[in-house]
Amino acid sequence: MNKGLDKFITTYLNEMQAADVSGYLRPTLHGFGEEYIAAVREGLATTLSTRSLSLTDYVRLTDIEFDSEEALYSYLLDMQEYLFGDRPRQPAPPA
Repeated sequence: MNKGLDKFITTYLNEMQAADVSGYLRPTLHGFGEEYIAAVREGLATTLSTRSLSLTDYVRLTDIEFDSEEALYSYLLDMQEYLFGDRPRQPAPPA
């Protein structure tokens, strides 16, 4: 995971922020410079393909626990599709 994605997850997908699925996250991300947007895009793509983020790492970054790696990676894929694809609604983390 690169520094851009690490910062994005820590700042916007933490326990306090991730529960707000009102749709602010995509415009917030795309309001930053292209370098940061590209770092988040690349970091997500790499993390999804290598599955290099553990459940423990995600809890450390966000204080959010997933029941399984499958659930975590499903959420991250949905987040990628929301941020950079055509998913209309921001995904919610586990309650």
